[in-house]
Amino acid sequence: MGGKLTTHVLDTSRGIPGSDMKVELYVIQEKQGVEQVVLLATRFTNADGRLDPPFLEDELSEGVYELRFYARPYFETFLLESGIHTIWDVIPLRCKITSSNEHYHVPLLVAPGGYSTYRGT
Repeated sequence: MGGKLTTHVLDTSRGIPGSDMKVELYVIQEKQGVEQVVLLATRFTNADGRLDPPFLEDELSEGVYELRFYARPYFETFLLESGIHTIWDVIPLRCKITSSNEHYHVPLLVAPGGYSTYRGT
């Protein structure tokens, strides 16, 4: 069984999963010293803030990947009515995959004014 790359969005401002957020996965390749960013997949988080299906399940290769979380559209669905604005547009998280057999879980904890991430399990 191969590895996989998963994510989970948690809206820390409201204490709920970040559902229906667009997330893109890119692979970062270098050719002749020039970085090339290639889109692999686009998904939206489910009601639990996770992806169905995970990114790269059993297809994970070693390399550098970037997850792009589209925070502005997510927050605009409910913040405009409250008068609160977010400074985030797209949040990029780059990670290096060093083993194609491991599970890499990269959660995003996000609020209108800040975010954090960690390597989960």
